[in-house]
Amino acid sequence: MAAANRLVVFIALISLTSSPALATDGKPLQDYCVADKGGGTRGMPMNGFACKPPQSVTPNDFTFSGLNKPGDTANPAGFKVTLVTVDQIPGLNTQGLSMGRLDFGPGGVNAPHIHPRASEMLIVMEGSLEVGFVTTLPETKLITKVLQAGEAFVFPQALTHYQRNVGKGPAVAISALDSQNPGTQRVVAAVLGSNPKLPVEVVAKALQADNNVAAQLLSKFK
Repeated sequence: MAAANRLVVFIALISLTSSPALATDGKPLQDYCVADKGGGTRGMPMNGFACKPPQSVTPNDFTFSGLNKPGDTANPAGFKVTLVTVDQIPGLNTQGLSMGRLDFGPGGVNAPHIHPRASEMLIVMEGSLEVGFVTTLPETKLITKVLQAGEAFVFPQALTHYQRNVGKGPAVAISALDSQNPGTQRVVAAVLGSNPKLPVEVVAKALQADNNVAAQLLSKFK
């Protein structure tokens, strides 16, 4: 290969490996990069936020208060998550980490969902939770277990998973995810609640139902 061609290939490889579109949460290259919300936003073509000037960094940039407060589970799902991401702790920027407190009322469910950019570890702090995830095709195997306080469970990255309170009282769990912005896509809401709506015929085929049933289900999501 000519030297000029080798140089072109080398430059192409560098541009691909450094492309924000292909990058995941990488290792930080400095002690910290506290998010400067005015200097970099998710609307810009960059992963995370620009760094706040070090001289303006304070301990509050690394602190969050509120995980001791129960979430309000008085809703149809009987579930509430209190997120701790870079939006709550600017010092999480570039650290590849986020977490949350999950509160469940009796019978409460964190409906099937996906975190496209993160694996998740959950530990039950109070109550009993049924947890599970579904593997990819062709097996689509459900791996599930009932956890008690003090027990932990791992949800692999980008697999559909859920939690359900199977105890008589409230349940509380803490989850940790290996991305500062893991993302959440709720499976049913993605299919039935997209904007604009998926075609009725597509939903009917996916659910193996007739068009009237599909239209009725679509109408429940405004």
